[in-house]
Amino acid sequence: MAEKRKYICVLFNCCNVYNRIYVNKDKTAYVGWCPSCMRRIRIAIGREGTSNRFFTAQ
Repeated sequence: MAEKRKYICVLFNCCNVYNRIYVNKDKTAYVGWCPSCMRRIRIAIGREGTSNRFFTAQ
């Protein structure tokens, strides 16, 4: 069975839409784009981590 890809949910304030962004293949960051305007976002994965699954991109 394939491993499920890890993701977080992001509210893109630029277009007021939510989207999932997925962990990159190096497992160093979550990377994705606004589904409306294609604004790119990259969120680094810290050593401590977080239990939050929802974020806002300004």
